[in-house]
Amino acid sequence: MVSVNRDALTERILARERISADDAFELYHWPLEELGALANARRDLAKAKSYGGRGREIVTYIVDRNINYTNVCNVYCKFCAFYRTERDEDHYVLSFEQIDQKLDELSAAGGVQILMQGGHHPKLPFQWYIDLLQHIRKKYPHINIHGFSPPEFQHFAETFGMPLREVISQFKKAGLGSIPGGGGEILVDRVRQKISPLKINSDQWLQVMQVAHELGLKSSATMMFGHVETIEERIEHLRRIRDQQDRSGGFTAFICWTFQPQHTVLKVKHPTGVSEYLRTQALARIFLDNIENVQSSWVTQGPGIGQIALRYGANDFGSVMMEENVVSSAGTTFRLNAAEIESLIKDAGYEARRRNNWYELLN
Repeated sequence: MVSVNRDALTERILARERISADDAFELYHWPLEELGALANARRDLAKAKSYGGRGREIVTYIVDRNINYTNVCNVYCKFCAFYRTERDEDHYVLSFEQIDQKLDELSAAGGVQILMQGGHHPKLPFQWYIDLLQHIRKKYPHINIHGFSPPEFQHFAETFGMPLREVISQFKKAGLGSIPGGGGEILVDRVRQKISPLKINSDQWLQVMQVAHELGLKSSATMMFGHVETIEERIEHLRRIRDQQDRSGGFTAFICWTFQPQHTVLKVKHPTGVSEYLRTQALARIFLDNIENVQSSWVTQGPGIGQIALRYGANDFGSVMMEENVVSSAGTTFRLNAAEIESLIKDAGYEARRRNNWYELLN
């Protein structure tokens, strides 16, 4: 790594200039409070013109619900405690009636979005997905369908024998509103081969995002870290996200979280701690100069650390998340309602505001 002048790097960060991978590696080893202060400054710079010039004072959140329409999956990721095979007694595919019940509960709570993802089910037909999207769009027009991660779309293209662009286009026509950034993990193929060898590679993940953005669908970008990757590989992941945003401009937000090792095949000697989570999020805020929003991950870190993360580059508190099945399968079961989220935001010194998927204020 190239030696970096500390004062010069600080000045460039405060001037909102782009930093290099070498800069990022240097920054990672700075004192946590110093790195956090720089990330907070970059957060304020990124949000300065948002919401009528009040973006620095506002922290947003969304009322939504995760719906995992099936737990059947044939890629067997080592870090996942959620998936089942069709041979397992507790495998399922939700009926439309079960999904309606979840959406009725979400609507009653003032929710505006579902995050819909499943396993890579080898037998569900193309028309099942189209019918589901059309059903939800017709019956719940006020709910945005934020659904189907890049690995799912690549799975669909292969399973249905259709071009990727055609699959995404047909899903959008049927009612899909946006795409979550799931399945990103670390966008370095050495890592992906170790933790999820049957899942798509990093180029394929980025290809889904390129096509989706070209078709007018926005998406989030994510990173799941703290397993077999190196610091350099985390930075490479951020570089690939930033480069993709330069190309297609469709990422609305970045969310990172730590690997949750309980009940999974993949084991780590030392689970990632709070300071490393905050350090990585802060670094991401500084490095990802072309992504306006960074989301705190209270779902994996807990409400208190989620609140502290607001001073380490985050401007969004994520989701009320009425239901969450994947992370909780690994043993992490934090839950918050809207009032609790708003209280945490206010106690951190910010104004709490609800938003939609596109970071437009709703109240």
